[in-house]
Amino acid sequence: MKRRLPIVLAGLALMAVVVDSTAAQDASWTGWVSDSMCGARGDNERHASCAKKCVKDHGAKFVLYNPSDKKVYVLDPQDKLDQYAGKQVKVTGKLDGDKIKVTAIEAVPKAK
Repeated sequence: MKRRLPIVLAGLALMAVVVDSTAAQDASWTGWVSDSMCGARGDNERHASCAKKCVKDHGAKFVLYNPSDKKVYVLDPQDKLDQYAGKQVKVTGKLDGDKIKVTAIEAVPKAK
């Protein structure tokens, strides 16, 4: 039994390192910045002023609508997102339930 303990402890330590390194990785999503009141209906450039108004005047949150999985994710933090309202973007961050903790955001160039 004493010989197995170091092996078991080494295995547990290795599992902890693998789980920790997997959790620390960012993922990315491409979609449209909308507001939480309109969600998927805000998947176009014409929605920019509406999204800004809903956030400013009605307490909505900026969200990312991802057309590939048809889901809406709240973006965190909310500051500086008004410049992306109504734009297609690539968001990089960590998923936490239905919220993306944003580490980077960039506009997707328009297709010609």
